[in-house]
Amino acid sequence: MSNLPGATPQNLIRNFSIIAHIDHGKSTLADRMLQLTGVVEQRLMRNQYLDKMDIERERGITIKSQTVRMPWKYKDQDYVLNMIDTPGHVDFSYEVSRSLAACEGCILLVDAAQGIQAQTLANLYIALDNDLEIIPVLNKIDLPAADVARNEQELSQLIGCSSDDIYKISGKTGQGVSELLDAIVNKVSAPKGDNKAKTRALIFDSAYDSFRGVITYIRVIDGLIQARENIKMMSTLTTHELLEVGVLAPEMSKQKSLGTGEVGYLITGVKNVSGSKVGDTITINSAPANSPLAGYVEPKPMVYSGLYPVDGSDYPVLREALDKLKLSDAALVYEPETSVALGFGFRLGFLGLLHLEIVRERLEREFNLDLISTMPNVIYTVTPEGNKPRVVTNPSEFPQGKVSQVKEPVVRATIVTPKEFVGTVMELCQKRRGFMDKMVYLSQVRVELIYILPLAEIVFDFFNQLKSRTKGYASLDYEAAGQKDADLVRVDVLLQGDKVDAFSAIVHKDEAYTYGVMITEKLQKLIPRQLFEVPIQAAIGSRIIARQNVRALRKDVLAKCYGGDVTRKRKLLEKQKEGKKKMKSIGSVQVPKEAFIAALSFE
Repeated sequence: MSNLPGATPQNLIRNFSIIAHIDHGKSTLADRMLQLTGVVEQRLMRNQYLDKMDIERERGITIKSQTVRMPWKYKDQDYVLNMIDTPGHVDFSYEVSRSLAACEGCILLVDAAQGIQAQTLANLYIALDNDLEIIPVLNKIDLPAADVARNEQELSQLIGCSSDDIYKISGKTGQGVSELLDAIVNKVSAPKGDNKAKTRALIFDSAYDSFRGVITYIRVIDGLIQARENIKMMSTLTTHELLEVGVLAPEMSKQKSLGTGEVGYLITGVKNVSGSKVGDTITINSAPANSPLAGYVEPKPMVYSGLYPVDGSDYPVLREALDKLKLSDAALVYEPETSVALGFGFRLGFLGLLHLEIVRERLEREFNLDLISTMPNVIYTVTPEGNKPRVVTNPSEFPQGKVSQVKEPVVRATIVTPKEFVGTVMELCQKRRGFMDKMVYLSQVRVELIYILPLAEIVFDFFNQLKSRTKGYASLDYEAAGQKDADLVRVDVLLQGDKVDAFSAIVHKDEAYTYGVMITEKLQKLIPRQLFEVPIQAAIGSRIIARQNVRALRKDVLAKCYGGDVTRKRKLLEKQKEGKKKMKSIGSVQVPKEAFIAALSFE
């Protein structure tokens, strides 16, 4: 491909994306496309080529979206296909929406054995909102369990096409992939931007390189971007000199410029990802565009959790690790906090539970840390009686005394399940304080249920419960749906009358007693016996709602008494009782770190 400015005419560019549920073969299909177009040599080829992280490969999920430029010949004409990969999990739906905004078409990939899943539907609706050309594809048709006819019917009903319009492929064997690449050229429209207008480019992702700084992935919507120009970020109004522009094919290939409709990367030498915000608009500083591209929002944390090093001396290492991780993950929010029980740590904000798991796993692997994470909490708005509303992200911030109103975040959850599990799914949702919005039969055997559920009920173990009740067949997707009033209370745990902030939780009033009994019983088993009796209490304010005792270790003081008057025995027992009483008043309860890890583990 030539390096001259505007070397690729707009009518020969096709920008497309692949949307699919986790484990429906998106990365495998991308591998076959890389092989067929010849951009990766056979000797360098490996499975899941575009998934760079170990965690992505092990879990079979895409966490960071990737982009690749591929040449393809169709009817003796050379075309350029830009594939913008998308993450496949609900936590990263904003990144998915920005990746789709950079495309004109998308491949809707459905596993021929599993059928349509909730995440597929969610991403399909984003694609329809962006007015993209949708190419329906059934993957894994070579599997013995594939039910092509049924899933073909479901797909054609869902997007209103005939079964002849659905491409049947196998990402593993490569069957039908070249026909799919022809269809992309044929069906996806060329970019429609104005190459003479003022420059506007959409940032759809960014990554951090320890040598070169931040690498920003962009799609040029209008105009032209050339190296050595001064660019401006329209949301932060910061300006940078452009050191390098290029395309990913799939490794970085330097170019003189990127024209309208092209997808590539920029390097400015900046060392902080927060300067390249996903969804922001880049323009040329000397001739800025009048208005930014629509759709940019700041990513907001939905779940908060505390992270503490098991060894307190690792606190500076954890701080440094978070600073480095923040360079490659702009959605990560953190601030220092202290806990009486756990010492120094950080309160982190995450996009969801998967984001939490991945951040924790990366910290433990890449920086060799042992961490305790407290139970995840959502953001509440609490109004104490006669006071202004306050935002609460940690149970210890929940005000004492009378509270006039508590608002909690709710989500609109989409669950796709086989019809025989509808009853058990409805029972689970009602148990978790959900109410049904609607129910749609996607086909004779699959049902889509839409529930409004409190986010706090989803972040704990809802997904695990859903999977176990439906034998793994149900899938879940959710989106924020505002806040609603809730009857919530703070349950504290007292050890020998002293509050332990790490075990406090904000729960629904009806569930408070159950939580109190559960945590006290759990701690009774975990806290080792002391030389004195230890009462473990769960309390709402000053009212005790549950109690367990850790029995004292006792020496057998009656061992030397054989026969004689009973008063001798009584005297010895009374003396022991006095000693225990004195010890209780001056002794402190030793809670081992293992007990905290086991009691606070939400896995």
